Amino acid sequence: MARKPISPTINPEIGNIATVFGQSTSFHGILEFEKPLQINGRFEGEIITDGVLVVGEGAVVRANIKAGTVIVGGEITGNIEARTRLEMLTSGRVYGNIRTAKLQIADGVVFDGNCEMIEEA
Repeated sequence: MARKPISPTINPEIGNIATVFGQSTSFHGILEFEKPLQINGRFEGEIITDGVLVVGEGAVVRANIKAGTVIVGGEITGNIEARTRLEMLTSGRVYGNIRTAKLQIADGVVFDGNCEMIEEA
């Protein structure tokens, strides 16, 4: 059965995704933003936000991430600090350490690293 891609309105809690980096997008550098952002392509560098980051299915992110909420449907290599919540969807793969206040992991997730639970910000 084919997997359904993550839609731009993935969760009523976060509302509409303000910006989407498409599958053909490749970006390198430091990314800072406020409104919800979804990456469906490739990113390498550092991500800093108090908002929501969605890594779509098929996306490849090589970055250290500091965010409010992170939803992972693709692959992340790097350390993640999600001050509010970290959600790993079935297609998600995380290779690195995570720090978060709330953690949700679906069946089938690949996670290679350590997890530290923190107080919610």
